[in-house]
Amino acid sequence: MKSVLIIEDNPTMLRGLEDNFEAKGYQVKTARDGDQGRNAAVKEKPDLIILDIMLPKTNGYEVCSQVRKKNLDMPIIMLTAKDQESDIVLGLNLGADDYVTKPFSPRELRARVKAALRRTEDDAPQTFRFGNSEVNLARCELRVAGKPVDLTALEFKLLSAFVAHRGKVLSRAQLLDLVWGRDTFVTDRVVDNHVVTLRRKIEPDPARPRHLLSIRGLGYRFDA
Repeated sequence: MKSVLIIEDNPTMLRGLEDNFEAKGYQVKTARDGDQGRNAAVKEKPDLIILDIMLPKTNGYEVCSQVRKKNLDMPIIMLTAKDQESDIVLGLNLGADDYVTKPFSPRELRARVKAALRRTEDDAPQTFRFGNSEVNLARCELRVAGKPVDLTALEFKLLSAFVAHRGKVLSRAQLLDLVWGRDTFVTDRVVDNHVVTLRRKIEPDPARPRHLLSIRGLGYRFDA
């Protein structure tokens, strides 16, 4: 489940965008001024930010600049009523990835969001290392201490989901959506059992996990 942060001060537009993206399966966070938006971006680290330019407290240009100075590289799509070339160039130079001029259709914005997220996935490294383990996402391979480790298809999908969302807490419901799919009936216990099995294959000491951590009452977090 991809996460989107929407920073917009117009409450009607904000609610409309929130409902629209949630209906399409996105996890949505919102902020109604620039300061809230900047803080949410740094804390939540969403997969993508939709950022209005004309915001209270701190405008969108400055929010974009501050987010990039924090070395956060998620795509940023700026929303504005302005359509002058100089405004577009300014936003792009500050680190925005795309620009949508109001009024716009929700369908167009969703298409731009989808394209930006797809480019991010295409640019993502296919090999990820943690501890003495290495996972190759393109080849669906896991090696621990240089030796190949057999994973079932579900175990590899689970590991890939954790790698893609490393540092973030994933609830059991989110893992069910990411790994098994929304139309599959699976209990939380099945998720827990697969996590235990995966720990045995990637953790030096599964009883004291260093990478695949249980977060009481919330779910699991993968730390590299």
